[in-house]
Amino acid sequence: MSTEDTTVEQQQIPLEKLVRVYIKMNQVRSELKAKWETEDKLLKEKMDSIKSALLEHCKAHDVESVRTTEGTFYRTVKTQFWTGDWDAMNKFIIEHGVPDLLEKRIAQGNMKTWLEDNPEKVPPGLNITKEYAITIRRKV
Repeated sequence: MSTEDTTVEQQQIPLEKLVRVYIKMNQVRSELKAKWETEDKLLKEKMDSIKSALLEHCKAHDVESVRTTEGTFYRTVKTQFWTGDWDAMNKFIIEHGVPDLLEKRIAQGNMKTWLEDNPEKVPPGLNITKEYAITIRRKV
């Protein structure tokens, strides 16, 4: 076995050191993420400002697209749907038999609670994946 094949566990590194190094790495990642998020937010704001100017140009000139030497921009309509009354929406969906108006995904927390309260009533076709995870907290 070459030295490249050895894992952290095989190297017999003291657990305290592994935890200390992990916490430090996590701290560095958090700092990098915060810096990236700040810079990304500024870039998004600048890009939104440019988009607004381009959208205003389309509106002022009553055009849907503009070709420039650098590229083409288009004005499109983005439509989103939501409800402020889920009870009424659920009733409507059931009444009209249109469950495809909803996206297919399981509410993880609700399903966990349901199965804990009703262990004998597992929905057909339900798949469950469990895996161990390690949580590390720094000593305060």
